[in-house]
Amino acid sequence: MSSATSTYQNLRVESRGAVTVLTVHRPDVLNALNHATLTELEAFALAFLDDPAQRALVITGAGEKSFVAGADIKELAALDAASAEAASRFGQRVFDRLERSPKPVIAAVNGYALGGGCELALACHVRLAGENAVFGLPEVTLGIIPGYGGTQRLQRLVGLGRALEITLSARRVKADEALAIGLANRVVPPAQLLDEAVQLATTITRNGPLAVAAALEASLSGSGLRIEDGQRLESARFGLLAATEDMHEGMKAFLEKRPAQFKGR
Repeated sequence: MSSATSTYQNLRVESRGAVTVLTVHRPDVLNALNHATLTELEAFALAFLDDPAQRALVITGAGEKSFVAGADIKELAALDAASAEAASRFGQRVFDRLERSPKPVIAAVNGYALGGGCELALACHVRLAGENAVFGLPEVTLGIIPGYGGTQRLQRLVGLGRALEITLSARRVKADEALAIGLANRVVPPAQLLDEAVQLATTITRNGPLAVAAALEASLSGSGLRIEDGQRLESARFGLLAATEDMHEGMKAFLEKRPAQFKGR
């Protein structure tokens, strides 16, 4: 990926060193997700995952008002039962690619993160919220439910009771409440949001990439397991890392009081 690319209609991609900044760019509709944008998002995700030079991803939305304001209602209104289920499965697949990324994915939530936009943020590993951020799953007001993983991921973050209350009432959650209930990791002034997200991503890229990937896998896969099974997964990854050059470099650098030079092998 080059320092700035525009091979997509609805996305903007910029590389900042080892960190990629992806901007959903449909400002005229508050960056709402339509099928074309989801298709581009999947293509981007595959390219990002295949690029060894890019080791972390920050996702944000164009403009100052909206991260992603939801899905394209005109498209949804035209769906029948079979096509609606297919559309849901497609959106889930795209967001799963982000959540299962062995590289960290950070959402910089600059404004509205509603419906599909909230679900996109939920699929990211970390969520930084601007002070103007607003989260919500308003789908029940349209006679539908969240279809891109929202009913599953929200409860895992904030607990079943809170998730049901937010989903069933369709109420909006502002940044301070999102922080209090664990929906956001941090709240920052809007003008500092993207820089802080990139700084966090850059900090992570200085660590061993194999270790970061293993920590993501153990945490995400283990969250759905019994604790003893999750710990067995953790031990297996711990053991595999002990056989890597990165582990020996990390230990040696610590003892020699110098920064480690990780190679990802």
